[in-house]
Amino acid sequence: MIFDKVKKFDIVFDSPEIDSPPVFSSGDVVSGKVVLELGGESKIESLKLHAEGFAKVHWTESRSAGSSAAYTQNYSDEVEYLNRREALLQADNGELTVLPAGRHEYPFSFQLPEETLVTSFEGKHGSIRYWVKVKLHRPWCTVRKIKKEFTVIEPIDINTPTLLAPQAGTKEKNARVWYRNFGQVCVTAKIDRKGYTPGEVIPVFAEFDNATSRSIVPKAYITQTQTFIARGTMKQKRAVVATLSGDPVGPSRRETWHGRAIKIPPVGPSILQCRIIKVEYTLKVCVEVPGTSKLCLELPLVMGTIPLHPFGSRTSSVSSQYSVNLEWLRMAIAEQPEPPPDYSSVVTNEEAVQNAANTTNSSCCPEEDLSEDLSGILGRPLMAYVQEFRFRPPPVYCEVDPNPQPCNMRPRCMTC
Repeated sequence: MIFDKVKKFDIVFDSPEIDSPPVFSSGDVVSGKVVLELGGESKIESLKLHAEGFAKVHWTESRSAGSSAAYTQNYSDEVEYLNRREALLQADNGELTVLPAGRHEYPFSFQLPEETLVTSFEGKHGSIRYWVKVKLHRPWCTVRKIKKEFTVIEPIDINTPTLLAPQAGTKEKNARVWYRNFGQVCVTAKIDRKGYTPGEVIPVFAEFDNATSRSIVPKAYITQTQTFIARGTMKQKRAVVATLSGDPVGPSRRETWHGRAIKIPPVGPSILQCRIIKVEYTLKVCVEVPGTSKLCLELPLVMGTIPLHPFGSRTSSVSSQYSVNLEWLRMAIAEQPEPPPDYSSVVTNEEAVQNAANTTNSSCCPEEDLSEDLSGILGRPLMAYVQEFRFRPPPVYCEVDPNPQPCNMRPRCMTC
């Protein structure tokens, strides 16, 4: 048995963070080094690098060929995205290279294709993987191999007109059990845009009209559909990644969701450009009618990688971009505007007295104080987002009336 003098054989990628795996996209330069540590002098034929990237699918299905015969049908396909070879160590004349004992490092660098790659993915019936493989050839020795994968994420910018477009729909159904008709159920739903990123909150606007004689239960789901394609045949795997449940709606009643929030969990981005693997997302707004099938309205979603720009969105973008625990930030503007509430309905007498005293002793504007209080939460000044809202807040209790009237013609205020 020949004593193996290779003590260490490894691939090290150049990464900003040592503990995190490297992540690249189309056109990026992948660089690193191959570390070879020898326990004694060794003769080397060559040290070769091979970078590859493939999308592959495979599954089997049992088929019947008669009353007693059966066979297994295999489905497989693959798409190549990267194939690059490079010799890190090899003599030009074919002679052996003698390396002394110790540590040797061989840097490598190559550029990923400029054309769009596909995001790395691992699924039940297929995968999209990228890796670097290095082979060490020595005379009279088994070829040493090492392989290390890296991640590719293709950016999906949701700040585009297509992904910023609102999504809406209506669906209705007659609830029947056998030959008995219990009435009609109608679902109408709308979301402010099509594109989102993981961690965002989707405000769901929906109306559930229950004209049946039974109670219905409204729910909303975010589903992920993985589609694998081979030889003209398709295999799908669906999973629910987030749920939202509402209160039961009684017979002949109507329920409205004014921006009910459903949060997107950490999921992978949508994959739409691969020929054999697709990952798609859908928001399903459903009602469950006891004794009959479920009524579902589907709204398409795209999971992106570049989050929403705070100035390129509509009204509810602030609540989607920042998951802060403030209800008024999550509220979107209703279709029918409502006047602001009376001051007395939201402020107690003690608070009114305190506000009047503070106003007398200070010349600051209340809006400036609010901006200073919330700037740390939002990560930037609140006043930058004032244009996102359609209504201004109700007037401050002590604000001077622009059209004053004699005191005997109007209700007395605490400062008169």
